[in-house]
Amino acid sequence: MYLLGFDIGSSSVKASLVLGESGECIASAFYPRQEMQITALQPGWAEQEPELWWKNLKLALADVLTVSGIKPEAVGAIGISYQMHGLIMVDRNRQLIRPSIIWCDSRAARLGEKAFAEIGGERCLSHLLNSPGNFTASKLKWVMENEPGNFDRLDKIMLPGDYVALKLTGEICTTVTGLSEGILWDFRENSPARLLLDHYGFDSSVIPKLVPVFGEQGRLSREAAAETGLAEGTPVCYRAGDQPNNALSLNVLNPGEVATTAGTSGVVYGVSEEILFDPASRVNTFAHVNHTAEKPRMGVLLCINGTGILNSWMKKVAGENLTYDDMNRLAGEIAIGSEGLSILPFGNGAERVLKNRETGAGIYGLNFNIHRTAHLFRAAQEGIVFSLKYGMDIMENTGIHPSVIRAGKANMFLSPVFRETLAGISGAVIELYNTDGSIGAARGAGIGSGFYPSFGDAFRNLKKLETIDPDHSKTARYQEAYQRWLDHLKGIV
Repeated sequence: MYLLGFDIGSSSVKASLVLGESGECIASAFYPRQEMQITALQPGWAEQEPELWWKNLKLALADVLTVSGIKPEAVGAIGISYQMHGLIMVDRNRQLIRPSIIWCDSRAARLGEKAFAEIGGERCLSHLLNSPGNFTASKLKWVMENEPGNFDRLDKIMLPGDYVALKLTGEICTTVTGLSEGILWDFRENSPARLLLDHYGFDSSVIPKLVPVFGEQGRLSREAAAETGLAEGTPVCYRAGDQPNNALSLNVLNPGEVATTAGTSGVVYGVSEEILFDPASRVNTFAHVNHTAEKPRMGVLLCINGTGILNSWMKKVAGENLTYDDMNRLAGEIAIGSEGLSILPFGNGAERVLKNRETGAGIYGLNFNIHRTAHLFRAAQEGIVFSLKYGMDIMENTGIHPSVIRAGKANMFLSPVFRETLAGISGAVIELYNTDGSIGAARGAGIGSGFYPSFGDAFRNLKKLETIDPDHSKTARYQEAYQRWLDHLKGIV
């Protein structure tokens, strides 16, 4: 049986087809070739048109079906991974009301902080595990206050993965994991968060019906079959946000295990069996894909908004027609510490790790007589790693102490400078695997459909491609560069 996975990112949509019996990825494709448009009508805002996700999903899928040559009915189950924390609003006719306010949009941060103070920090954290912050519920509150006409049309809210599932199946539904990432799940009551719904003035009917993360969530409609070329009735059997899904794709399911990604944003995601939280909500605790009330599995998430997007910005402004491989090679020519050059990567909206401050990025120590483009490339990669280290130190308070960090060999983990710096400054062993979000979503569909009887069966063919051990002879140099970077950060926060 073939398993199909979609990964709905903010840069692109990727589709992968996996042969269930072997776990081999038969074909994959992504669209668009250039990054998807993000609209920023004001500083700190970020919106996308959900129809873009659907359009690019169909294009990626068409390539996969053409390359693989399989018959549509050979696809046994579909899984969905998606960019977290977005807000999608539809009316009673299931028509979009406005563009999606996506994960890196900062406009609702003030409202979330106000709600945290009014509800009470202890009550919020004990029930929701997080401040309402800049998450989905607070984004809806912003619409309520600033776009009352749109709010009045509202029937249901959805996360990006819920919307894609709607397009596939015609069903509006969500998951406990999804509600927890929107700060709409009450862990003490084990139900949708009435305490925040009531505080914000939302009727509970805006919450879609709940379905399990693993299990049949709907079947491909006749309309979707006609649009996609897949067989009508194909079941959708898995759905999760991109970071819980990335952890799943790396078989990170048990307490003490840690996964990381470094795409547009950078994330470190650790699993705990304890329901713990950061009192300042700088790192966030959500329900992991295998969480149950009886057997808690919490995902503690550190997110740095300005990660791959900084590297992408460097590529654009260099103006030399360089590839990312060229940039990685040039960065490797520069010594640890970039000869005194430091870059703070916080230029992609309010950063949770900085208590929702929107500081902007910064370049420090630039010397026109010493530094060249290669120094900027290395300093950018070091700055991203140092921001992850800063957040990982905070994660220790929630019981996450990584000695091994797993990642897919993709995006910034293709850079030797990036992965060696992460190993060197964290002291953790870095393990790189042959997987990504869309492959993980396909395997999740195999679990949800019952094709795989256990998680172990789903990941028995997961291959480790490379191991990076910390080079302890360089620890002092990494620490010196990090301390200089940290001093610059302390100067602005």
